[in-house]
Amino acid sequence: MNDLLSQLKVVTTVVVDSGDLGAIEQFRPVDATTNPSLLLNASQLEFAKPMLAAAISYAKTHASGQAAVLELACDKFAVDVGTAISKLVPGRVSTEVDARLSFDTEATVAKALQLVELYQQNGVSTDRILIKVASTWEGIQAARQLEQQGIQCNLTLLFHMAQARACAEAGAYLISPFVGRILDWYKANTQQDYSAETDPGVLSVRDIYHFYKEHGYATVVMGASFRNIGEVLALAGCDRLTISPGLLDELSKQSGTLEVKLVDGGAKTAKPRALSESEFRWQLNEDAMATEKLAEGIRKFAVDQRKLEQLIAGQL
Repeated sequence: MNDLLSQLKVVTTVVVDSGDLGAIEQFRPVDATTNPSLLLNASQLEFAKPMLAAAISYAKTHASGQAAVLELACDKFAVDVGTAISKLVPGRVSTEVDARLSFDTEATVAKALQLVELYQQNGVSTDRILIKVASTWEGIQAARQLEQQGIQCNLTLLFHMAQARACAEAGAYLISPFVGRILDWYKANTQQDYSAETDPGVLSVRDIYHFYKEHGYATVVMGASFRNIGEVLALAGCDRLTISPGLLDELSKQSGTLEVKLVDGGAKTAKPRALSESEFRWQLNEDAMATEKLAEGIRKFAVDQRKLEQLIAGQL
């Protein structure tokens, strides 16, 4: 119990950020998250190759035309990997909507419903999954609709308080503020080094956590995208933290006394008036880091989605 990972699990729900079944089985987290990049990496692992072949076979049977077959094969592969992960974790698996739909509310809702249906065909109920959606205005409104239908969402690529507020106001189940990518931007643009206590990504998550607790929002805060264990430890006590296998391994091998950094003091202040769309867009626009990292994140996930499609196309 002296290792830092064991102590962290006492005060924070630990989630593994991976599509690798071996890593998930090793660290036994409560939940697991995937994204297009992780699924692309997983497609190269031995356990996933039969799943990819099965997904292609399924898509050929249930869709017509190469574009439709590629789309369905990608969705089926993501769901089949998620289904395998669900057998290793007691909680939820996050599966992401195609990043290219990030600015289309209705298409995001339709894609989410399709993913849910594929999970149900695999015998996985909605209480075991989270649908990941980019924290654009359109994505947040899609999450609002999905939550009203009983489909809970993980709002990802979150870099700004305006996004966090809008997600909570939409009733999103969970948000994933990106710690490391914020740090990346500040290091590149200021040429400075940051300690864990001055890390802009850490400070952003702390601000969001305290805002949610102060105003009594139920949305879960799950810090994500960590660059080092210092960032993880600086958020000990956060609702959840999704951590890569490499950093989980580091934490499991280090001993010491964990200091809890975040504590829920309970709601003390009434919720503010909800942000309008124009207010949301303006506040996001005013922050160069948030605007650039949101756009970059969507582009990068879209690139990896296309690479997975190309891999599948080569096997058709």
